[in-house]
Amino acid sequence: MGTDDVFRALGDPTRREVLRLLSERGPMTAGEIAAEFDLAKSTMSGHFTVLRQAGLIVSERQGTRLVYSATLSVLEEAMSAVMEMVRAGGRVPRPRRGTGGQR
Repeated sequence: MGTDDVFRALGDPTRREVLRLLSERGPMTAGEIAAEFDLAKSTMSGHFTVLRQAGLIVSERQGTRLVYSATLSVLEEAMSAVMEMVRAGGRVPRPRRGTGGQR
């Protein structure tokens, strides 16, 4: 869960819309979220996975339902990192070897 993961997750309009829905409405079931989109369940599941891996949403099983919530603190941290970069004149620090900077 790094800044790159957050921005990769936000690079897709469907994932941004999922995050917006959760931010505005609060916790929602996977079915409630999926009902807002004309996409296959498997496609939505993939979007949930990317958002969860980036730390932007969390899921909690409630009986047979999976309920998702937004984790806006992760987004705030990513935005802070971008603002630091802007204040530094746009210079992006290079990842050190062995710190997980994969390509």
